[in-house]
Amino acid sequence: MGHTASSMLAESWPAAPKYSVDDVPDLTGKVVIVTGSNTGVGKEIVKALLNRNAKVYMASRNEDKAVHAIEDLRRLTGKEAVFLKLDLADLKSVKAAAEEFQRKEKELHILFNNGGVMFPPIDEVTADAYDLQMGTNVLGHFYFTWLLLPTLIATAQVSPDKHVRVISTASVMHYLGGLDFNTFKDGPARRKAGSFKLYCQSKYGDLVFASELARRYGDQGIVSMAVNPGNLSSDLQRHMSWLEYRIMALGLYPTSYGALTHLWGGTSPEGVEFNGKYLRPWATVGSPSPDALDPVLGKQLWEWMEEQVEHI
Repeated sequence: MGHTASSMLAESWPAAPKYSVDDVPDLTGKVVIVTGSNTGVGKEIVKALLNRNAKVYMASRNEDKAVHAIEDLRRLTGKEAVFLKLDLADLKSVKAAAEEFQRKEKELHILFNNGGVMFPPIDEVTADAYDLQMGTNVLGHFYFTWLLLPTLIATAQVSPDKHVRVISTASVMHYLGGLDFNTFKDGPARRKAGSFKLYCQSKYGDLVFASELARRYGDQGIVSMAVNPGNLSSDLQRHMSWLEYRIMALGLYPTSYGALTHLWGGTSPEGVEFNGKYLRPWATVGSPSPDALDPVLGKQLWEWMEEQVEHI
C-alpha cells in the first residue's frame, strides 16, 4: 500500500482519542480568533476556549447565525464570545475584519484559520472571481493572517514563552491534491477540474500555506501548523447530494471530535514545538504529502497570494 492510501486510511479511521477538552489549560488573558465558528468544529473550538477563560472572537460571515451561536454558547459556558464580521470570500471584508480587530485588541495569541467551504456548485466564485474553495479556504485565510502578522509578532515578543500560534485547517483530502495555478480563477481549466478536485487542491493549499508561514516567521515567534480535524459530520457537507452524504456518513465522527486536534495544537504546552508540523486525528503528529512541504512551491504560492492582495 502506498504512502497516500495508508495515510488516508489511518487518518480516516483513527484510534480512540487520548486527548480531551478537559486537557485544555487555563487561557485567562489569551485573545483568540476562530474563523467560521458559528457552527460545526469552529463552534466546538470556541466552546472549549470559553470554558478555559479565553477571550474569543467568533469571526463569521452571517451575523444573525453568529449572534445565535454566541447566545447558545453563553448558556452552555457562562462566557460570551465577541462577533467579528468576516467573509473570507470577499477580500475587502477580510481587510475590514482585520482592521476592526486591530482597533479593539493589541494582542492575538492564537488564530484558528478554521472556516471553509466544500464542494460548492462550480458556478459559485468569490467576490473577486477566484474559485470559491481556493479563494475562501486558502487566499482569504492567507490575507487575514498576513494583515494580522504585526499583531501576532508583537504579541509573541511580550508573551512569556515568546510564541503565538496559527492553526490552519487542512484535510485528509490534501493527499489527493496539488496546485494548478490556472484553476485559481474562473475559466475553462477551473471548470474542467470540477468541484471535488478543487476542494482537494484547496486543502493541499492550506498545508502549503501553513508550511511557508512556518518557514518565514518561525524565528519571530509564530508557530504555524496545519491540522486535519478528521472526517466529521458538520455543516461543511451542505452542498453534497443526499446519496453522497449517506455514503460519506459511514465514516464520519461527531463535530466535537474535530475540535480535539486543533485545541491540542493551539493550546497544549507541547504545541510550541509544532512549527511546520501537520497534525492528524486525534491529537497526533502526522506525515503529510511530502511535496506540499516543498519550499519552492511554498514560495511560489505565497508570492502569488501577495500579488492578489497588495492593492486591496
